[in-house]
Amino acid sequence: MKHTLIIAEAGVNHNGSMELAKKLIDVAADAGVDYVKFQTFKAEKLVTKIAMQAEYQQRNMGDDGNSQYNMLRKLELSHEQHVELIGYCRERGVKFFSTAFDFESMDYLASLHLGLWKIPSGEITNYPYLKKIADYQEPVIISTGMSTMEEIQAAMKVLTDNGLRKEQISVLHCNTEYPTPMTDVNLSAMKEMCRQLDVVIGYSDHTKGIEVPIAAVAMGAEIIEKHFTLDRSLPGPDHKASLEPDELKAMVTAIRNIEQAIGMGYKTVSASERKNKVVARKSIVAARDIKKGELFTEENLTVKRPGNGINPMRWPEIIGKRAVRDFNEDELIEI
Repeated sequence: MKHTLIIAEAGVNHNGSMELAKKLIDVAADAGVDYVKFQTFKAEKLVTKIAMQAEYQQRNMGDDGNSQYNMLRKLELSHEQHVELIGYCRERGVKFFSTAFDFESMDYLASLHLGLWKIPSGEITNYPYLKKIADYQEPVIISTGMSTMEEIQAAMKVLTDNGLRKEQISVLHCNTEYPTPMTDVNLSAMKEMCRQLDVVIGYSDHTKGIEVPIAAVAMGAEIIEKHFTLDRSLPGPDHKASLEPDELKAMVTAIRNIEQAIGMGYKTVSASERKNKVVARKSIVAARDIKKGELFTEENLTVKRPGNGINPMRWPEIIGKRAVRDFNEDELIEI
């Protein structure tokens, strides 16, 4: 049976608090996700001092005119905090994962031997970043928000030209707006990506609610990434576009149900419905009393439940035959 890799994106929703970070891990573990993902960065390596916040960050932070640097500086996790969170994930039975946003952070994550890399949408045109990721020779997941197909293919070429095998690359369809309007989701783009890229395709979701990632799984997504928080009313850039704990659990449950519902890919009679065939289908029966030797006609035969007699698809074969015995009205016909 299909198993969708579910990544619960804690990101920076810990607000710089280890207490919040551990509570997020608890929520992810209780929901049954595969990975809980954080973000690893040094603000001074990631943005200039004058880089402005994105519109959604200003809106969510209520902090017009503030810089990304000031915001991100408060959200960094130290090396010691990483180690503590990895240990706590191990205790709770969920895998730790993080996205690196600068070279120093990449080297640090490499020292932790996590064995999996995530390229965020904003780095898909960052050649030095892509080349360094490829050098680790480990599986990579690429988010593709704000990207054209040509940009995705170019990023993949950098990875493969630098030694990464295509089989090690997974690509997530994504829209980089928080929250993403439903009219901009474009889930059908996954089909084009699957055809053109020939790699594992998934979906990173920034919409409100849980229905879009569930639909993505039904459409073939093999990886789902979704932001989550303890409370959408908390201050911070990503909380408002994140799921709350009960929603995350509902999404995971629904995805696991959809995995079972997808089935084997061909039409057949299932074990659960087989017993109902005799009840729901019909047989050829006598429409009135019929005497032995009488011809079967469209006037003295009809079709009714149950379905344990002659299949009505044999109707043309039965019409014109003679009754082998007397039949009472509603009695199953025999020949």
